[in-house]
Order: sequence, then C-alpha cells, then structure tokens
Amino acid sequence: MPVIKSAMKRVRTNEKAAARNRSQMSAMRTSIKTFETAASNGAENASELLTQAYSKIDRAKSKGLIKANNAARSKSRLAKQLSK
Repeated sequence: MPVIKSAMKRVRTNEKAAARNRSQMSAMRTSIKTFETAASNGAENASELLTQAYSKIDRAKSKGLIKANNAARSKSRLAKQLSK
C-alpha cells in the first residue's frame, strides 16, 4: 500500500474505474452471447437483440474499453450471423 495521500487516492480511483470497466465489458459480452444463442436458435427477437449488442459494443468503444477495429469486426460478425 502506498504511504503518500495522493497515491492512496489513485488506488481508490483505479479500483472504481476497474470495477466500472469490468461491469461494462461483462454487459457487452453477455448481450453478444444472448444474441448469438437467439440467432442460432432462430428466435424472432434476434434483430432486437442485435440492436442491443450493437449499443453495448459502441458504448465499450466510446469508453476506450475496446479498439475501433475490434468493435467493427464484432459488429460485422454479428450481422453475418443474423443474415444466415
């Protein structure tokens, strides 16, 4: 543990940011998996789930959790699954 007051504050701040990032990444992965299972089962609400997954991916990209190319690739793969 740090001794300097500002370093202690950075530790607390970093822990909060890591928890927030972990939560957003988990939500993104969950929405992607939900869409993938719905698309493979031929569910009728797959297009709605795709929209939700796109939103989560775009949010993660805008927050800097994933890179732009990763977001574009993920969205492309999901769209391809819907068209099958």
